[in-house]
Amino acid sequence: MRVAALISGGKDSCYNMMQCVAAGHQIVALANLKPAKNKVGSDELDSYMYQTVGHQAIELFAEAMALPLYRQTIRGTSVETGRMYTRCEGDEVEDLYELLKYIKEKEEIDGISVGAILSDYQRVRVENVCKRLDLQPLAYLWRRNQEELLKEMISSDIQAMIIKVAALGLEPDKHLGKTLDQVQFDLSELSKKYDVNVCGEGGEYETFTLDCPLFKKKIVVDSSEVVLHSPDAFAPVAYLRFLELHLEEKLSVYSDAPLLPGR
Repeated sequence: MRVAALISGGKDSCYNMMQCVAAGHQIVALANLKPAKNKVGSDELDSYMYQTVGHQAIELFAEAMALPLYRQTIRGTSVETGRMYTRCEGDEVEDLYELLKYIKEKEEIDGISVGAILSDYQRVRVENVCKRLDLQPLAYLWRRNQEELLKEMISSDIQAMIIKVAALGLEPDKHLGKTLDQVQFDLSELSKKYDVNVCGEGGEYETFTLDCPLFKKKIVVDSSEVVLHSPDAFAPVAYLRFLELHLEEKLSVYSDAPLLPGR
């Protein structure tokens, strides 16, 4: 199928794209929901659906993949928060509908790559939008064992860095800016101690992908700053705001159909 990939910049959307390619699908476009410009607190919107931390680097992400990028401003809020979703004016889900409708018209896509792992809230809403647009959702990570999945991502050469922490045991000074392989042991230990989801599916952390086998170039962070969003004494919420980034040529370019471990 011709597929558009929903991306936040994080590890999950990247790895699901890799699974799509390995299954024989063609990624033809990238889709991203972004915060409104100059909106107070736009780096970290209170959204049940979308990751906005790291939004400054999404353009480079698309350039690294050499794919067209379609973006829609998040105008709505979380209005319809029930278990099921029905079309609701002013809900942020309708922003996703408008974006995918436009991409379908421009790129003639058949499916949508979705990096969902655990959230039924997100799954139900993406499936609702896809059904209305006659698109096939492709969520290869859904309900996978999170420890196995994290190991696969790391061994598949996904270079993703922690750009937000929001859980007991995750410290801004210690964990922000670290890559998945550098925090893998800590995440495993925190899972045993505090029942932390090792893939961050409880909102414990968020990532941004700097390189993966689908990238033609890699992203390099030249400078960033730490923003303390909520100074909780036990579980502070903090994130990285990218200030300067650039693309760099890779020593080698991976094939368009990488072999994935354990698949």
